[in-house]
Amino acid sequence: MWKYIHKGPIAKLCLDNNLLASGGSDGVIRIWDLEHQTCTLSVKGCQGVVNVVEIHPDRDVFFGSGDDGKINSWHLKEGTPQVSYNAHYSKVTSLVFANDATYFVTSGRDKVIILWRINEIKALRTIPVYEAVEVIVNLPEIFELPEFKSNSLYIYVASAGENGVVRVWDVTHSKEIFKQRNSLVSKAEEGGLAITKLLYDIRSKRLAIVSADHNIILHHLKSFACTKQFVGFSDEILDIVFVGKNDSHLAVATNSNDIKLYDDSTMNCQLLKGHTDIVLALSTSKTNPDLMLSAGKDNQVRLWSFNGISMVCIGVGLRHTGSVGSIAFSNTSTNFFVSVSQDTCAKLWEVPKTISEDAILNCTKTEIAHQKDINCVTVSPNDKIIATASQDKTAKLWTDSLTFVGTLKGHKRGVWSVKFSPIDQVVITSSADCTIKLWSVVELNCLKTLEGHDSSVLQAEFISGGMQILSAGADGLIKLYSVKTSDCVGTFEQHEGRIWAMAVKKNETGVVTGGSDSLLIKWKDVTEERKLQRLKEEEEETLQQQKLANYLQNDQLLKALKLALKLDRPLQVLKIVQGIIRKGDSTGLADAVKGLRNLQKESLLKCATNWNTNGRNCQAAQLVLNILITELQSGDFKPVGLSSTLEGALPYTERHFKRLTQLLQDLHFITYTINCMQPHIKNV
Repeated sequence: MWKYIHKGPIAKLCLDNNLLASGGSDGVIRIWDLEHQTCTLSVKGCQGVVNVVEIHPDRDVFFGSGDDGKINSWHLKEGTPQVSYNAHYSKVTSLVFANDATYFVTSGRDKVIILWRINEIKALRTIPVYEAVEVIVNLPEIFELPEFKSNSLYIYVASAGENGVVRVWDVTHSKEIFKQRNSLVSKAEEGGLAITKLLYDIRSKRLAIVSADHNIILHHLKSFACTKQFVGFSDEILDIVFVGKNDSHLAVATNSNDIKLYDDSTMNCQLLKGHTDIVLALSTSKTNPDLMLSAGKDNQVRLWSFNGISMVCIGVGLRHTGSVGSIAFSNTSTNFFVSVSQDTCAKLWEVPKTISEDAILNCTKTEIAHQKDINCVTVSPNDKIIATASQDKTAKLWTDSLTFVGTLKGHKRGVWSVKFSPIDQVVITSSADCTIKLWSVVELNCLKTLEGHDSSVLQAEFISGGMQILSAGADGLIKLYSVKTSDCVGTFEQHEGRIWAMAVKKNETGVVTGGSDSLLIKWKDVTEERKLQRLKEEEEETLQQQKLANYLQNDQLLKALKLALKLDRPLQVLKIVQGIIRKGDSTGLADAVKGLRNLQKESLLKCATNWNTNGRNCQAAQLVLNILITELQSGDFKPVGLSSTLEGALPYTERHFKRLTQLLQDLHFITYTINCMQPHIKNV
């Protein structure tokens, strides 16, 4: 690591053995010696930001291009200008050398790919590609594509740009030989970015695609099948659901058109394409975990089917006129589902019995449910009641045919979520007024109000068989409440922003949360483990106490001292030290202290300092302090924070010394008085 001397950010880097070329926003290209970390050359000539820097693999020449579309070359050692290549009419985005290094190929935002010969000003081939090309990569002499084999005499490059697809070109004959049909990258808007980088690995024969939304997708070149996907950035996480048998996969809706499907054990990811705008909500069926619903800002509702490996869309609903913010499956069957939208409508949908790709879903009923945006919808465990929550500060109950039942009023701000209890006729609502309320489904009245959050409560779920409530807030905190006592029994802090999504496993052994901080966090229920750990600790403590009692009963005080220090029993340690003093075994005490570990000696020092504050215990304290100071002087004891400990003990030690000195003087005075009285006694 060393400090660069560009006058602005570095926009481009090129590595070649022990040389590094850097292109900056100041229009300067610098050559660095990596071994000595020094700049060996600096050249100007690029206009604006340097977008392309490449070092020739065989010759002492390097290339660079800025915002003007002109490609310049310089001598690698002397820095003298060589040839200027000028055929692009817009910014050059990429430059690659052919396999024999006598030719090179460039691409640009002017929607062309150009073939050049080294040191020749005139372009050999100009290929119109009809899209702004962001990157090209040179392909080896021998390779295979679907229904195509290469010719080693020709030059081939793969290109990618704003359309989000990879295309392969025979540059020698200005011909397109392959166009990707299974792209997982969405097309960008005019002038936007879709694919930002292509990399080819010769060993594995795979092509890596880097998308503008920070995903890396690997394709095998021969079949062009997707072999792996990496998610580099999730943006805001808006919803999470478990999918598949035994909750094997995790579907995540982020601030993107694509749904991310993770394998829960390996976190391998797939991108599910279909929505044309940001996906806002997900839902799965309890009776058929292989079915999933999604809804988004494109006003669409989509039904997906999972086969254990991949997921395909089998139905599309297009009846909403606003962003669909929440969706919910029925619980006892897969006959229907409900969706709610910004158009203030709740819609009842029929799930098709026969599966066919992209079938049109049938909406059976529509009701204007609220006066403002509807944030959440959920279905009761027996499928008889549907609940909705809205920004109009209310939650409403409906029958399974969307017939109005009643309104739950009481929140002072918009209601973010509503959920049914798995055991009682109760629903919970969470609101922007920082509270969670429990409501009776029968009486439509508020049973309890749970407080504790300092900001909006965005999610709330029943767990532990309906005996506890897990909530997530805009302050990044997760709280656990007891339904019976209404007390907050736990607060968990890991997120740094709003927690929009929370998914609980069916067996309630784990929870996954996600939010505006782009973090996807897995939580594990360790209640039983901690109970077992506490029982084990209590059992171990009981055994140690019995062992200590046996040592004391058998008058094995030195062994008892070590064990009492281990158990952190200061009073017991004092009694043991006093017992050793009464036996007159101070040498044995010193030997026992020498055998202690450094941590135990520190504990004994703290005990002695504490005893030293009381005159009755000063003898034991001073004896222990004397032994420990001797250990300190010999280098066998290295305590932490020694100065502060001794500073606290010194005033009491001085006080004890004065008191004992005075006592000794008094004893000598008594002895003197007795000796003076002896002659008079004899005369009597």
